[in-house]
Amino acid sequence: MAIIEVNGLHKAYNGKPAVDGVTFDVQEGEIFGILGPNGAGKTTTVECVEGLRIPDAGTVRVAGLDPVADHEQVTRLLGVQLQESELQAKLTVREALELYSAFYSDPADWRPLAARLGLESKLTTRFAKLSGGQKQRLFIALSLIGNPRVVVLDELTTGLDPRARRDTWTLIEEIRDSGVTVLLVTHFMEEAQRLCDRIAVIDKGRVAALDTPSGLISRSTASTVISFTPSEPLGERELAALPEASAVEYKGDRVTINGTDETVNAVISLLAVRHVTARQLRVTEASLDDAFLDLTTDATSTAATTTTGTAGTAGTSEETEERV
Repeated sequence: MAIIEVNGLHKAYNGKPAVDGVTFDVQEGEIFGILGPNGAGKTTTVECVEGLRIPDAGTVRVAGLDPVADHEQVTRLLGVQLQESELQAKLTVREALELYSAFYSDPADWRPLAARLGLESKLTTRFAKLSGGQKQRLFIALSLIGNPRVVVLDELTTGLDPRARRDTWTLIEEIRDSGVTVLLVTHFMEEAQRLCDRIAVIDKGRVAALDTPSGLISRSTASTVISFTPSEPLGERELAALPEASAVEYKGDRVTINGTDETVNAVISLLAVRHVTARQLRVTEASLDDAFLDLTTDATSTAATTTTGTAGTAGTSEETEERV
């Protein structure tokens, strides 16, 4: 059953489309990822889901409700962690949890929530003294304190070190396992590949692809890469004629072939028939990085940020198009 439905969503700023006909649905109980380069329209899309932006055209429904017209009801269903969030510097963790609990008629008990998120020992610590990972865990707690059916996490792990990022991934999986649907906006390919049941790749305001991580990877032009150094030369035409081989490249004596599992089997058979030894044979599967670069435009300029995740810390939508 779809808990979120987005159909033909359009939103423009100063006449420039940020979201141009986005359509997808999120099934209850899944982790649904939205992936795309900076400026693709990811944050604008989720802000329309949250009721923070009014669409120019199209429809958005959360559990059948309009996030704008039925905003009060939708806020009871949604927990939100914004791309950039801050609290008053002197506010303690306990005070923040108690304050947010007061916003809801039937809040979750923040004490076990704090324990589950590893914040018990930080209850008297002021917000300004928390580490990046501790702040993110606090924001997760605040997004869950209203017992939401859906939690929206926008660039949750940007700026975290690798250990804190992986700890946060475990928390997200636990949130899903508790029955909460997760809408995850991210730049990190590894994060999306590990966590998401399905992913919408948004590029230039449109959905370029929507599939499972493995389904997206299977679309890559280099779904399997075979590389080796043959003991005797092999003809490039002979290798290019192998089943499912999409590209053959020579670098010195070393051969690299892009193909599929069928290509791997054909290479092994050819080597056996020709009595050729393959030195330093490597067979690697394509990753979500490869699929992302195939599916999005301006891949050269976005490759660095999508693989390292150093981008995505821009300000508000009004201040910069990095957030749209």
